[in-house]
Amino acid sequence: MSKHDPAWWQPKLAALAAGAAGNDGAHDASHLERVWRTAQALLKDHPEANALVVMAACYLHDLVNLPKNDPERDQASRRSARLARHQLGWMDFPPELLDGVAHAIEAHSYSAAIPADSIEAKIVQDADRIDALGAIGLARVFYIGGQLGRPLAHADDPLALDRPLDDRSYTLDHFAVKLAALPGMMQTAAGRRLAERRVALLMEFRERFAEEWLGRSPDV
Repeated sequence: MSKHDPAWWQPKLAALAAGAAGNDGAHDASHLERVWRTAQALLKDHPEANALVVMAACYLHDLVNLPKNDPERDQASRRSARLARHQLGWMDFPPELLDGVAHAIEAHSYSAAIPADSIEAKIVQDADRIDALGAIGLARVFYIGGQLGRPLAHADDPLALDRPLDDRSYTLDHFAVKLAALPGMMQTAAGRRLAERRVALLMEFRERFAEEWLGRSPDV
């Protein structure tokens, strides 16, 4: 089997990523596997993309995972890229692909705001952001909100009808502040379609949450 074959590298990359994983349930080994599975679906529309570059970036994009409220959070993807380049070099990864992997890792981050200049980086960025949407994204957003000690929602105005949105103070506000915007930020057509389906679930949940929060549930 060629060392350019993703199947040869998959168990090695998974093991490397698992060894660096901490106890953050929103960015654990299962997250990395989901991102790679989504990326494989997006790769079907882009045969020109290098699947090994995409795979490596999917597994290694969170090698350095800083908390959401860390003042250097926007540097995490750059640090992950540097560490991935170092580790892959020791593993005899194809050297001509290292730049592509590093760029895809750097550009995946929302907070880093680095433009994705390659199709591989676009696929990885889409796949990672899609995992913030849908049923799993719903679980992750409240998991992270709990880690940060944020209230679920504003006591009297959960949908921010008469106040500014503030997702640093209320977890539910994150749906409208960031998650609802992700489909429009997708870099691939397939990613946009999938993101639109998943964000619809989140926004439906947001409305139902507010009904129950305010005691207006139709179930009553």
